[in-house]
Amino acid sequence: MSRLPLEGIRVLDSTYVFALPYTGGQLTDLGAEVIKIEGPGRPDITRTGGLYGTFPDNVTGEDWWNRPSTYNLLNRGKRSLTLDLSTERGRDLFRQMVRISDVVMENFTPRVMRGWGLDYPNLKKIKPDIILVSNTGYGHGDGPYSSYPAQATTQEGTHGHCWVTGYPNEGPSKAGRSFVDFLSTWSAVFAIGAALRYRNLSGKGQWVDIGMYQAGVMFLSEYIMDAIANGREGGRMGNRHPYRAPQGCYRTQGHDHWITLSVASDEEWQSLCSLMGQEDLSSDTRFADLLSRQQNHDQIDQFISEWTKDQERYDLMHLLQGAGIAAGPVLNSKDVHLDPHYQSRNFLERVEFPPERQMGTRVLMGRPFKFSNTPMKITGPAPKFGEGNEHFLKDLLGVDEETFQGLVQDAIIATIPTSGDPAPALDPREALARGQIADWDPDYQQRLGLS
Repeated sequence: MSRLPLEGIRVLDSTYVFALPYTGGQLTDLGAEVIKIEGPGRPDITRTGGLYGTFPDNVTGEDWWNRPSTYNLLNRGKRSLTLDLSTERGRDLFRQMVRISDVVMENFTPRVMRGWGLDYPNLKKIKPDIILVSNTGYGHGDGPYSSYPAQATTQEGTHGHCWVTGYPNEGPSKAGRSFVDFLSTWSAVFAIGAALRYRNLSGKGQWVDIGMYQAGVMFLSEYIMDAIANGREGGRMGNRHPYRAPQGCYRTQGHDHWITLSVASDEEWQSLCSLMGQEDLSSDTRFADLLSRQQNHDQIDQFISEWTKDQERYDLMHLLQGAGIAAGPVLNSKDVHLDPHYQSRNFLERVEFPPERQMGTRVLMGRPFKFSNTPMKITGPAPKFGEGNEHFLKDLLGVDEETFQGLVQDAIIATIPTSGDPAPALDPREALARGQIADWDPDYQQRLGLS
């Protein structure tokens, strides 16, 4: 059987929320041993449910901190070690773990690791070839924002994305979810692979300093370069495009079903007119070229909407794609699970939880890539809080039983969080009535093949 690329690599994952926890989950898929480190009184916020991933089957459970869906997605395949890093004893145990590890990941504000004596200069003294990965809102250094905490959805404004999102004559708008977090996820996966390769070549570790602020700016490359090269400023265009027309989202048959399409050339426009049975539009001077179609886009949208409204969205996609026109159904989160192409790629994987977890079989997202010679899959579920305490402290570090029990007694380690409460498990019907969710499918398990 083929070895996974990161077999033999041990990662200390002292990160919270989305960006680097998901990096750690991806590293386990690649074969790394990833140890999630949380404070007994500072569990990962994704363990509480609520906006960060509700409880499966809307059941909080006795061990609610181990159940939320987002926590289990981001932290699949990891082990769990609890350490109170605010104490010297906790930090000393962390240092001992550093000596037998390859990579350390953290996402505290810059002052935290420095204040604990766990910044890169100090970790390098412990293990000269260690790789430290830091993910902060604005990066480390002397910049005016470096010490600020960050929230991905507000960073969309500071890196420029909000400025070009939304519709003309309306204010700036953010995207639906915190996509900046996941730009940092993949930046970190790439950077860790590169740093490990560098270590193999040179024998040296290094510090990978990721600024989400910069990851977001990279998303605006064409706008940034246009401003640098030409002094031009992009604006809000809604669903429109500067070099393609028509482009937009159009209603189709079914409740709140839509299709998106984009026409790149005069030839594609002629093909679209033919598909709509309105060949005369292709010779209409109002729509003869790109500039004309952009100036009269509202009229074109009316023609297209009238044509699409009574057609099934997947059938329509195949029809348009067959004519060389980029198109696809607008999918919601439920649709993604049932989409035949995602299924054909085995993107949605089934993960078995141990019987004592009372979670059964769950579906988790895999990876957007495949290796031809290294078949990969999710290696297992996310760990229970502190499940690896005995293994890592006793077996790896040689902590004796008396010392171990002292750590338990003094809450340096724990298997139950000492703070935090679960988000209320709101009945789906009530959530619908409140407008907190858009839809609810009571048959979702059957549709996912889980019952």
